[in-house]
Amino acid sequence: MAKTTAPDGLAGGREDQPGRKDWEQRYGGDGRTPREAKTISGLPLKPLYDPSDLAPRHFEEKQRYPGEFPYTRGVYPSMYRDKLWTMRQFAGFGSARDTNERYKYLLAQGQDGLSVAFDMPTLMGRDSDDPHSAGEVGRCGVAVDSLRDMELLFDGINVGDVTTSMTINSPAPILFAMYLAVAEKQGVPRERLGGTIQNDILKEYIAQKEYLYPPAPSMRLAVDVIEYCTENIPRWHPVSISGYHIREAGSDAVQELAFTLADGFEYVRATVERGIHVDSFAPRLSFFFDSHIDFFEEIAKFRAARRIWATVMRDRFGATKEKSLLMRFHTQTAGVSLTAQQPLNNVTRTALEALAAVLGGTQSLHTNALDEVLALPTQKAAEVALRTQQIIGFETGAASVIDPLGGSYYVEALTDEMERRANEYFERIDELGGVIPAIENGFFQREIAEASYRFEQRLNNNDRVIVGVNAFEGAGDDDIEVLKITAEMEEEQAERLAEVKRERDGRAVARTLGDLEAAARRDGENLIPTILEAVKVYATEGEIVDTLRQVFGEYRENAIF
Repeated sequence: MAKTTAPDGLAGGREDQPGRKDWEQRYGGDGRTPREAKTISGLPLKPLYDPSDLAPRHFEEKQRYPGEFPYTRGVYPSMYRDKLWTMRQFAGFGSARDTNERYKYLLAQGQDGLSVAFDMPTLMGRDSDDPHSAGEVGRCGVAVDSLRDMELLFDGINVGDVTTSMTINSPAPILFAMYLAVAEKQGVPRERLGGTIQNDILKEYIAQKEYLYPPAPSMRLAVDVIEYCTENIPRWHPVSISGYHIREAGSDAVQELAFTLADGFEYVRATVERGIHVDSFAPRLSFFFDSHIDFFEEIAKFRAARRIWATVMRDRFGATKEKSLLMRFHTQTAGVSLTAQQPLNNVTRTALEALAAVLGGTQSLHTNALDEVLALPTQKAAEVALRTQQIIGFETGAASVIDPLGGSYYVEALTDEMERRANEYFERIDELGGVIPAIENGFFQREIAEASYRFEQRLNNNDRVIVGVNAFEGAGDDDIEVLKITAEMEEEQAERLAEVKRERDGRAVARTLGDLEAAARRDGENLIPTILEAVKVYATEGEIVDTLRQVFGEYRENAIF
């Protein structure tokens, strides 16, 4: 894997700035603190940064101006002065009708993009009447079994007027096909469709574990979506390369940066091997990052990510279009930073994490609700989360200046160090033979487990403070309302699915599923058109997954100790 170069890390690589030693002698700036200062990822921090912490010609070679290579300071020249980031709230619970009402409420409150959270059975390719789904239907997201549910989900919402992000991975081609079928029924031309399907199967093997098939056929399906969108849906992002779930699984910021970009490069390699020119699809790739509580480390992570992506896309993959070099990304505040203790503190955490994402140059943003550590968000909590973004965007002045932290000695030095450490990971992944061999031998899983253990040790030793958890505990926790999903909802979903099966053309379903199985057995055939035909006759997600499982088999991860 190609690597970028960076100056020495946080220790600095040049002679001390004139006057620095005099300052330290006069004002006691000797670096002594009650405990060693480190970022949340364990990077050691100096007490003060100055020009000596940056390499010569740092601005010319590492920063430049916003909208200029290597895009450290932002992918667009004007950033938020022309248009604020897209404000999304991840929403989905119960039935499609329940979630449709929440969408309409959020749009009425000023949200300008939809983000679909699916329930666990849907994420795992199971229909709501599957015995494995019992007790999980609609609990952590919306249940979608067939095109009928997708129709209800967007009832009264013109999909040509909003951008939609769908967080689904192994069954992504199926849910994507359902969305395309809804657009067709609404009469919306495909060139008007804008949004993202996550479709990032590699991070499922690394972190989230919501996989169905072995890596090779899973990559085939992911590239099928990329190819289909490249040829048919020009405004759609066919994969959202996701560091968010890597971070939520316990990785540190450096690992999130390195593993996410490594996955991104693997998708580019696989798509180029399909025979698709890099400049025809790379402009529509997108990313999805976590914004954790260590404010400056997160900002540095976003800046380093843009720089690394642009450099590798140019130097390794030969991309020549400027848009192929631009890393556009969505950000979500850190779910794992929320606490059940003193949950009102989560509003403050989320606000700071959202501000870090904005100062880091995100293109869209989701802010977590204060109650998400306890249950799915109530309507009031979702509104507060949305208002948090609006306050940052319209009241704080954070969007008034392009890259207001550019030139900060600390931020720039931390960005360089993040880049340097990510490059070290790229070299280790290359030595293992690439991303998929590294997945199969457990490299990523071990690294994340070790990082999670180190963080827990620091927490237990009080080297890291979490307010309300290991310090400043209150006499009692705040009593807040939580959203409850009833058992009746699960029964209603099963009844709706049974009705779909009674009313549909069973012979058409059998025919299209047979066509899909045959297509899956033919190497090199893009499966999206055949999946779309099955979806249109109301074949269910579970039926389509089972058909592909007969061809591809199932994946069983080796236990890692």
